[in-house]
Amino acid sequence: MSRQKEEARQHTERKKGRSFLTAGIRFTGTLLLVALVAVCLPLTVPRFFGYHIYSVISGSMEPAIPTGSLVYIKTMEPVDMQKDDVIAFYGARDQASIITHRVVENRVVMGEFITKGDANQTEDMNPVPYENYIGKVVRSVPKAGRIAELFTSSKGKAAAGVVILTAVFLQVLAALLEGKRHDRR
Repeated sequence: MSRQKEEARQHTERKKGRSFLTAGIRFTGTLLLVALVAVCLPLTVPRFFGYHIYSVISGSMEPAIPTGSLVYIKTMEPVDMQKDDVIAFYGARDQASIITHRVVENRVVMGEFITKGDANQTEDMNPVPYENYIGKVVRSVPKAGRIAELFTSSKGKAAAGVVILTAVFLQVLAALLEGKRHDRR
């Protein structure tokens, strides 16, 4: 009788070990997906609420907005912008470049801003016409722009794909291990 009890105890311990392993694999897969979603939320959800999101690549607004920051831009009427508001606008020469500078003066009658980067000695050479205005900087998150750049690059997208595939693989592996455990019963 004691031999049967010992075998039953060993069987129960093996089941617990496999169950613990399966739970650990599932947990790891789920943790990978949750981490990926947590990193992507600040880059996606604000867009649904009308925000534009950009990475800062120059130091013209330091120390207020350091290089590598992520800035959240809210579209607001240009006439409502006040002195010292930080705005985003398209560069005069190139519609692809986006600049974030502080409003020195809002010339409502002329439909333009006079702007200056905090780290710059002088005001910007050219006034910013309202047509180039994107919106007001309502939040900046230091260093988050570097993370955004990573995830929006082709390497970052590939890495996110690998994380997703790994998480799916771990979930399938856990299901297979769980199925084998049920088959042995």
